[in-house]
Amino acid sequence: MKPFEKEIIAYALQNALKFGKADAGKILPKLFQHGLKREDIGGVMPLISEIVKKVNSMNDKERLKELENFEGIARKKVFETKGLPALKQSEVSGKMTFRLAPFPSGALHIGNAKTYLLNALYAEEYDADLLLVIDDTIGSVEKQADKESYDLIEDGFKWLGVNYKKPVIYKSDRLEIYYKYAKELIEKNKAYVCYCIQEELRENRAKGVECSCRQFPPGIQLERWKEMFNAKEGQAVMRIKTNMTDPNPAFRDRVLFKISDREHPRVGKKYRVWPTLEMSWAIDDHLLKITHILRGNELMIETKMEKYIWDIFKWKHPEVIHVGIVKLEGLVGKISKSKSTKEVKSGVYTGWDDPRTWSIQSLIRRGILKESIREFVKEIGLNRQDITVPIDSLYAINRKTLDAGTNRYFFVANPVKIEIENNLGLKEAKLPLHPDKKDMRTVKVGKKIFVSGEDWEKLKGKEVRLLHLFNLTLDEKTKITSIENKNIPKIHWVSDKVDARVLMPDGKWIEGFADSGIEHLRKYEVIQFERFGFVRYDGTKKGVKEFWFAHR
Repeated sequence: MKPFEKEIIAYALQNALKFGKADAGKILPKLFQHGLKREDIGGVMPLISEIVKKVNSMNDKERLKELENFEGIARKKVFETKGLPALKQSEVSGKMTFRLAPFPSGALHIGNAKTYLLNALYAEEYDADLLLVIDDTIGSVEKQADKESYDLIEDGFKWLGVNYKKPVIYKSDRLEIYYKYAKELIEKNKAYVCYCIQEELRENRAKGVECSCRQFPPGIQLERWKEMFNAKEGQAVMRIKTNMTDPNPAFRDRVLFKISDREHPRVGKKYRVWPTLEMSWAIDDHLLKITHILRGNELMIETKMEKYIWDIFKWKHPEVIHVGIVKLEGLVGKISKSKSTKEVKSGVYTGWDDPRTWSIQSLIRRGILKESIREFVKEIGLNRQDITVPIDSLYAINRKTLDAGTNRYFFVANPVKIEIENNLGLKEAKLPLHPDKKDMRTVKVGKKIFVSGEDWEKLKGKEVRLLHLFNLTLDEKTKITSIENKNIPKIHWVSDKVDARVLMPDGKWIEGFADSGIEHLRKYEVIQFERFGFVRYDGTKKGVKEFWFAHR
C-alpha cells in the first residue's frame, strides 16, 4: 500500500459511516497525528480524493465489511469513538475526575485551549467530573498572575461549552494546606530548608554533591522552616531530598517552596512562601481525587516529581497522559501569551480580543464558532508527539458550517471608480443572498461603479463581467459591451456604496465600499463578502461599517 493509504481508508470509512458520506476535508487533519508533514500534503491529496470517491460509492453494509479487512488496524488504531482513544483505568478509586489547570496570566488562546478541551471532551465521553482549578500560585517575575485573566479564562471556558463543577477552586486559597504537607515531608526527613547561594547549589547539583543544609535532622529543619517565613526574598527555599546521582541533574533536590514579596491579585501580601507547580499539584491531585491528568510533554519532570511525592505519602497514582505540542502553521503572527500580555498592557493591542492575541475572545469576535474549535481539537485527538497542523484545517471546519447559512454581499477593497456611459437605463439589480436560497437583495445601480484595486490592476483594459450584472471593458470611462454571461473574468462591484472596513488577523484594516445590502445587518452577524472571505459585523463607527475577518 502507498504511504498513509491504510489510515486514509480507515478514516474515510469511519467518516462515511458516521455522517453518511466521507469528507476529504475531515480526513487530512487526522493524518498529521500519523506523521504527515506539511510538504507531503500535495502528494497525498489525490489519494485522499480517490479513496473518498470509492468509499462514497459504497453502502453502509459494504463499508462495514471493508472495515473488517484491516486486520484490526482501523478498530485498534484509527476507528476511535469521537476521535479519542480509550483511557486506562486509574489506580485512584471513585468517579473519573479530570481537571483544568490554567495559570491566570492572560486569556485562553487557541494553543493552550487544545489541551483543556481534550480534558473536557474526555470528561463528557466518560460522564466524569471536571474541576476548574485556577493554578494561581505566585508564578515568576516574567510570568505573573493577572487580575483580569480570572474572568477572561472563565468566560473562555463558558463560551467553549466546557462544563466544570462549581465552585471554582483557587490555589491561592489553599496555602495552609500546602504548608501542612510541607511539615509532613520535613518530619519524614524527605525535605529541608536551604540557604545556599545559587552558584554553590548549581555546582553541587552538577557534581552530585549533597548540600550542607540537607544534613540537619527533622527537628532543626522544622525550626528552619518557621524561620523561612521571616527570611528575605531569595534567601531561602525548601527542597525535597532526591538521589543526588539521579541521571537528570534538574531532578536533584528540586525546589518545593520559595519566598516572594510580590503582591498577589487575589490575596495581596497575605502569603510570602509559595509552593512550586509540582508541590501544589502533588497535594491537590490527591486531595481532589483526580483520576486522569492530561498535560503537555513539557511538564515531564514535574510529573516525575509529583509521582515521587505521591510515593513518599504512599498515595495511589492518577493516570498521567502527556500530549505533544500542536504547532499551528499558517498563522498571521505568533501565539505567545507573554507577548500578548505585554502588548495588551502597553496598548499596542486594543485588548485581549485583538486578533493578534489568538485568544478565545478574539476568535469569537472574528466569527470562529465554538463547535468548529471543539471539532478541530477532536480531530487532532490525543497526539503523543509534537505535530504541525495547518490553521486552514480549523478554517475548513468553520467554513463548512458558515457556508450553508451565511448571506453573501459585495465588498471592494481599495476601490477604484469607473463611469459607465450607457447603463441601459438600469437603476437596480437583484442579487442572490445565497446560491442555494431563493432570497434576493436589491441594490441600486448608477453610472458610477466601484471595483477593487486588485481587480483594476490585473484586468484594466480587458472585458470583464460584473457579477450578476453585465459585461464591460474595464476602464475609467467605459460602455456596457454585453449582458450575456460569457466566459470572461468575473469581478465583484459596488454602485450604491456603503463605507466599510475589515480588520484582518494581522491587526491591519482594509478600507473599501460594501453594497447597500449590509445596511440591515444585525450586530455580530456573520456574512460572506464574496471572493473576499467570511466576516463578522462589529458595528458602525463614525459612519463606517466595521467587520472582523474570519477566513476565506
